[in-house]
Amino acid sequence: MPPKGKGGKGAKGGAASGEAADKKAQTPKGGNAVKVRHILCEKHGKVMEAMEKLKSGVRFSEVATQYSEDKARQGGDLGWMTRGSMVGPFQDAAFALPVSTMDKPVYTDPPVKTKFGYHIIMVEGRK
Repeated sequence: MPPKGKGGKGAKGGAASGEAADKKAQTPKGGNAVKVRHILCEKHGKVMEAMEKLKSGVRFSEVATQYSEDKARQGGDLGWMTRGSMVGPFQDAAFALPVSTMDKPVYTDPPVKTKFGYHIIMVEGRK
């Protein structure tokens, strides 16, 4: 009989572990946070100039420093951003992008429009 009692406790613990495992299983798919960089321009013409620079092979951080109206000194690095901490269109785009590097960036094309202006977004990490 004692094994059943242990099994009962184990089952309860197992359910809790199962819930934690479910949360962990969901994390790699969409993640709850992204390490993001962006280039923000108020004017569409300026963001398209920045896009052309990126397409010609200029590093994302350099283009951000030259063109972005936000966080330019950090090369557009916003750090880790969690779900719910970003405006809707920015968040949707950030979580849809694959993780990429400065050497081979994958960014939003066309730029994403928010109340702040036009963003070119790239994601460097996901957790």
